[in-house]
Amino acid sequence: MLIAQLSDPHLTTGPLAAEPAAGLHRALGRVLALRPRPDCVVITGDLVEHGSPEEYQALRGLIGQFPLPVHLAAGNHDDRESLLDAFGGTPWLGGGFSAYYHVDHPEATVVVLDSLVPGADGGQLGEEQLSWLDGVLAGRSEVPAVVCLHHPPVPVGIPAADAIRLADADAFAEVIRRHRHVVRVAAGHLHRPVTALFAGTVLTVAPSTVRQSSLTMRADDEIGWVAEPTAFLLHLVGRDECVTHSVQVSHAAGQTCGF
Repeated sequence: MLIAQLSDPHLTTGPLAAEPAAGLHRALGRVLALRPRPDCVVITGDLVEHGSPEEYQALRGLIGQFPLPVHLAAGNHDDRESLLDAFGGTPWLGGGFSAYYHVDHPEATVVVLDSLVPGADGGQLGEEQLSWLDGVLAGRSEVPAVVCLHHPPVPVGIPAADAIRLADADAFAEVIRRHRHVVRVAAGHLHRPVTALFAGTVLTVAPSTVRQSSLTMRADDEIGWVAEPTAFLLHLVGRDECVTHSVQVSHAAGQTCGF
């Protein structure tokens, strides 16, 4: 199974809407040009910039004609209520009315978690959601699982980012360790590609489709935005393994498709 992981498009409205919308549209067009085409796309959070209903309508307008399944995750810039108002009951949220859900593809289970804490930049899953995750993973152990969320559960050496990572990472790790068929944990939030070991599997963090953050590894330096390429991750999921490729978008001569 092929899963394209995009992240942090930060769609908005008004005078600054063009760049993030173009970035997400280019990335989705690049996904469509891949051969074979991915089976689905996951967007790991910060779908919009301010969490407004108008921004979610802009997102729905952009992905509404996209021909592949798209699974949406909430990030700290999102608003849960507005997200559910716009996408609840649709395939974009697994057909349900929760921001955490799972989709049982024939070759793998895609689990999307909700790490959004209203009013905070950092994330948390909570006991109820972790218990739900444990049950979902136990219920389909015969196929590989990919678990997706916005906030990375490990420190990555960027102090400003590490201060706002997933708060209950230890409890999350306990659940993941119990399920050896989790072949990848996929996160966003950092606006940088990062890979790390986590709970007996591999964590991959996707770059942003609109802008990347600076690699600021000293607490006394200011983190900012840099004009590095936009890209997404492509996960090739097998029975007991997962291989991840990075696919550049903005600085690549690769073919794209309209939709």
